[in-house]
This record gives sequence, structure tokens and C-alpha cells, in this order.
Amino acid sequence: MIALAKKILCWLNWDGRGVLDVLIAHIHNRPNAKLSYEDEVAHYLKGASRWLPARSQGFNSEDALRTFVDRVKVRTGIVLCDQRGKSLTSLEFASWVGERRDSGVGQLILGLGPADGWSAEMLARADLGISFGAMTLPHALARLVLAEQVYRAATILGGHPYHTGH
Repeated sequence: MIALAKKILCWLNWDGRGVLDVLIAHIHNRPNAKLSYEDEVAHYLKGASRWLPARSQGFNSEDALRTFVDRVKVRTGIVLCDQRGKSLTSLEFASWVGERRDSGVGQLILGLGPADGWSAEMLARADLGISFGAMTLPHALARLVLAEQVYRAATILGGHPYHTGH
């Protein structure tokens, strides 16, 4: 019986650490519309889900996202993409995500904000603000970059060679 349980846990990729679900939450005036790069985003999130279950969901306003966050029943970490945020390397981001996973955070919400920026209230609630650099990116492209970084972080944490040499 124990051998079967070990095989099942191995099959599920369970390594004794907590399970961390990742949600890319993007604010968009048409939250259910198919955005540019939709297939690519789905590809990266599906790949990441081998190690970190990941998905993307649109919200029509910051208030809608805030309401969603308030209803989450597990310990939540919030990362907001913001031009004033920290510029992290992929390894630093993966390490930060891994620390949250290992400390019992159950849901990591990665927010791509409204066109006019995050409110002071939402910025205060965030555990981390990250920036992709000084340039402003189109919303759909920023979502793709974030999805790829989620995949990269998952592969780094999972010991997969994807990140090596990139």
C-alpha cells in the first residue's frame, strides 16, 4: 500500500511541499474577450501546471479583482505588475514564488493592472510589486511575458532544464 501511495505521489509530482495555485489576474474592459497571444499564454500556463497549477482570468475592474481576492479561502499572496515595482531576475522571481509555496501560501495572484495604474489601496495590499522594465508594454504582451515567467519559475522550482542557458 505504501509503495502504491509513493507511486501516486510521484505521478502527481508531489514533493512534500505545499500546493500553490497561480492566477494571472488581468484587468481589461472586456475581461472575457480573446486577447492577442491567447494560445501562447495557454501554452505556458499549461506547461507550468506540471509544477504549479496556473491559469489566467480577466476582471473588468480593480474592484472586481479586489472582491475576488476577498473571497479566496486560502492564504493568498498578491503580486502586482507596476512600473514602480522591483525588477527581478527570473531566478529571483522563482525563488520568491518558491518561498511563498513552501510557507503555505495557497493562491498566488499576479495582477496586470488597469490602464490608469493600481490604486493606493491595492498597492498596499500587495506582497510584491514587479516591473518588466521602464518601458510600457501592451496589456496582452505583458500578460504573455508574465505567463512565460510563471512557466520559467515553475521549471526552475521543478528542476527542469528549460531555464539553463536562457
